[in-house]
Amino acid sequence: MDVCKTIKNIRASCDIYAEPNLVATIIDDNCFMGANNIDEIEGYGIAKNDTYEKKFMKILKEENIFISFGMLAFIPMINECDIYSVNDETIELTQEEFDENADEKEVFFGIMIEKNSDNYIIGTIDLCNCKVESRFRPIENKNSGLYKKLEEIIDERIIS
Repeated sequence: MDVCKTIKNIRASCDIYAEPNLVATIIDDNCFMGANNIDEIEGYGIAKNDTYEKKFMKILKEENIFISFGMLAFIPMINECDIYSVNDETIELTQEEFDENADEKEVFFGIMIEKNSDNYIIGTIDLCNCKVESRFRPIENKNSGLYKKLEEIIDERIIS
């Protein structure tokens, strides 16, 4: 994955579901959410005239970063999940998938890029409420329909 080109691509089209300057969030080693405005972060060797992408890459050398690809809204009783991204979709989940992943509020889905690498993990985070306990949660079951659908959406937007 070309991380710099990927973040540029996502920011160019994310205004449907997220403010482009808030599409990336620092994630600490315990998966808790950190700062989410890359443009306002200081340190990391960032210069005032650095582009968003250059700031992002400098921070990525020292921090894990979550990139949002869209939002999920879970609908109980019918076990559906509405996906809001560049394209909106609804998928049916098995009871097991629903129980593993459902959240009572909307959550963002995307990838957490591991610091100083281009390795990433697909998961969700509660960015909507920005609570102290907001954290990145990997989607563990890679064979689930939800994981496969999110992987498909993400693969379409990642630039290699």
